[in-house]
Order: sequence, then structure tokens, then C-alpha cells
Amino acid sequence: MPEDQMTPPKKTLFQRMKTYFITGLVVASPVGITIYLALAFIDLIDRNVKPLIPDAYNPETYLPFPLPGLGLVFLFLMLTVLGFFAANFLGKYLIRVGERLLNRMPVIRSVYNTLKQIFETVISENKGSFQEVVLIEYPRKDLWAIAFISGENTGEIQEKLSHDVVNVFLPTTPNPTSGFLLFVPRKDIIRLDMSPDEGAKYVISAGLVDPSNLPRKED
Repeated sequence: MPEDQMTPPKKTLFQRMKTYFITGLVVASPVGITIYLALAFIDLIDRNVKPLIPDAYNPETYLPFPLPGLGLVFLFLMLTVLGFFAANFLGKYLIRVGERLLNRMPVIRSVYNTLKQIFETVISENKGSFQEVVLIEYPRKDLWAIAFISGENTGEIQEKLSHDVVNVFLPTTPNPTSGFLLFVPRKDIIRLDMSPDEGAKYVISAGLVDPSNLPRKED
């Protein structure tokens, strides 16, 4: 084979600059976006929480410069104190009284009870929540979608159906926090080996990030 066919053509200066730029973009973009979102979150908390801090206890009253993240620290301390009082007898009693009042309000009680159940499910140590990634046929036969098993169905819906179904959450792309609750026959579910985090990455990236090509963490 001639030598000129074995040697790859040299890249021009413009091609090398383009390659370096794309490489830098790939390296810097995830870091930059993560830092931006973190700072935006801290700024949002600071703007809403700092005005609640009494001037006597606000370090910025005695300093000539602002303290980024002060609102986040104050919010953490307040939630910790609230949790401490809510865990004792008096706190539990006050919570029960407050919930009785909320349950007398037709619309408010539905919103409160739904949000309470969601937060208790997400924050609890229940290992059955969103622990399995599955494939289901959606929106029609021979089209497949990634979904997450959200729990076993043992209520009225199961009793009304003639076959065994499972509660499945079907997320949307690129925002997996929105989606659909589906009741899928157990026999029609294909379980995957990927973790929920890998499944979420697949959905968010619209299939651009393949979990099978990602490095595995050592156990």
C-alpha cells in the first residue's frame, strides 16, 4: 500500500482549533452549568430567607459585605429546630391540631394530604420506591419506553381489573419530574439491570447517554 494512503491527512489549523474548542466545551459545560444551578439555588434561598432573619442575629448587620449562603444555613437550622420540636409530645399534639383544622377545608385538605404523602414517601427509607427500571410498550405496541416501578397495586384498581397490574411511572423527556401514572400488567413489563440514576440519565438525555457505556462505580 502506498505510504501516502497509510498516513492520515494532517488537520488544518482551523480543524485543530475546532477540535480543541469542542473538547473544552464538553469539559467545561457540565461543571459550569452545575455551578450556575447551585449558585442560582443559593441565591433564591437567600433572597427569600434572609429578610426573615432578625437584624440582631444577622451577621451581615455587623459586616461590610454580604454572606452568600447565609439564608441556606438559616433555613437548615430552622428546619432542624422545627423537626426537634415536632418530634416531642407537644409538637406532635400541635401538628395533630393543625391537621384537624386543615382537614376541615375541602380543597386545602386534598392538597395538604397529597403533598404530605409524597414527601413522606420520597424522604422515607422505603427501598421499594423507584428502585426498578423497566421497559413498557408505550404509546402503542412495538414502541417501547423507559419507566420506573413506583409500587405494588393492592387497592380498588387491582380489584376492578381481571389481571395483576403494577404501578408504573412513565417520565417525560427532558424533564423526568413530570410524566404519567400507568397501571401495567405485570406480564407486560420487562425489567432492566440499570439503576434508577442510569435510567433517569437515559431519559433526561433523550437517549444520548447510554448507561451501558458509562463507567461503573466500584461497590
